[in-house]
Order: sequence, then structure tokens, then C-alpha cells
Amino acid sequence: MAEIPSPGSRSAAAGAMRCGVCGTESRQPPFKPTPPEQPPDLDLRPGEPVRSTMARWLQQCPACGYCAPDISRAHPAAAEAVRAAPFRALLADGSVPPLARRFLAWALVLEETGALHAAAEATLQAAWVADDLDRLDLARVWRQEAVALWRNGPPLDAEQTVRVVDALRRSESWNDAAATARILADTRPPEAVAQVIDLEQRLIEAGDAGRHTVATALPPPSRRPHVSHQKIAGRGEGLWAKLRRLFGKG
Repeated sequence: MAEIPSPGSRSAAAGAMRCGVCGTESRQPPFKPTPPEQPPDLDLRPGEPVRSTMARWLQQCPACGYCAPDISRAHPAAAEAVRAAPFRALLADGSVPPLARRFLAWALVLEETGALHAAAEATLQAAWVADDLDRLDLARVWRQEAVALWRNGPPLDAEQTVRVVDALRRSESWNDAAATARILADTRPPEAVAQVIDLEQRLIEAGDAGRHTVATALPPPSRRPHVSHQKIAGRGEGLWAKLRRLFGKG
């Protein structure tokens, strides 16, 4: 998503930030995650210690409710999204856990700007929050919503499709998960992707909707940096291949 900084977004007051949507100043603690030491889940949720820092991934304006990794920056369409009825209704919905509400609010902004894959990512992150709260009902719904956003966006590559399969499996959408996994396997993807999708197919056949890590398919030490770190997927080399090469399989 192309984000455009607001003029004077940084306040002269030390530690204060000016909201890129409504201009309200607030203090937002900086977040600089350390590299994870444990392998990520199959949907690429990072391992510890980053895994437990989700409450710090997004900032939220205390006035208008705008949520983003950096609220001093806002796409021109963000203000419209924040004013819209779905956003206001979400902020008022007490049935949604507060942290999950923040990720879903960010997803609504991203969807309004047309960044559907990024909106899917934020929605999946809301599902991670639900996982931690043992709200499997919410986690299933939000994983299904993430899949819909991924599929409505630009064409998915093999690595993204693996995450779709995992979301479908975790939400117990067995037929869709099996069909999507089979189609991907038939394309003869790169070896690392093939190993992961083979594991997914075995889990689907077993009716296993639980959490599994990349290390199960790509033996340890497999791990992936948090999204806020530099991307490890270089041009011409896919993510799963990078995981193999960087962490002992290549």
C-alpha cells in the first residue's frame, strides 16, 4: 500500500505523534522487534520472542481510532475508511477482543485503499489474537475472511497459496483446503513449497486443524523474521526456498 506522510506528522513534543487522519497528537511507544528464535507457524506467524509482541505491532489514534503500524502516515483513502459506518461499528463492537479489533480496523483501512492482500494479512493476524484467547469460533471466521480477501486480490503465487491452504485447514474448510492443496501440488511447485504442501495435505486428510510449524515440513532450524524486518524473499528466490537456504536446508 502506498502511504503518504501527513505534513508535520511528527510533533515537536518528544515521543508524540500526530495522527495522519485527524491530526490528534498522542504518545505511541516505538516497536523494534528482535529476530525470532523459534520457527514460524505454517501460516508464517513468527516464533518467539516476536510471537508474544502482537499488542505492539499496531498504533491506534485515541481520537478517531485510526490503526496502522505508524499512525503518522495515512493513505488518502484512510480518512474515508475511518469515517465509514463499518469502521465505526467495529470500534463499538464489544464482542470483538480489543487487540483483534485493532487488526481488523487496520484491515478495513487497507481494503478501502485496494490493498487486499495486506488486508488479508491483517485479518489473519486478528485470527492469531483469537487463537491466543482460545476463541476458535472467531479465529475460524477471520481465517475465512482472510482467504476471501486473498482470492479477491491479485493472483496468488505458490507461497501465498500455501498460506491460503493453511487458513482453510485451520478454519476446518476441509473440501476447499483439499482442493486448493491438490491444485497447487499438481503445478509441481519448488521443492520447499512442495514439502510444505505435502504436510498440509496429510494434515487435511487426518482432519487436523491445529497449529503446526514450518520446522515440521522443513526441519529445524527453520524460522522467519517478523513482517517489520527486512523481507527475506529476494528477487528470483521464493520465501520457502529462502527458509531452506538460510536456516540449514539449502
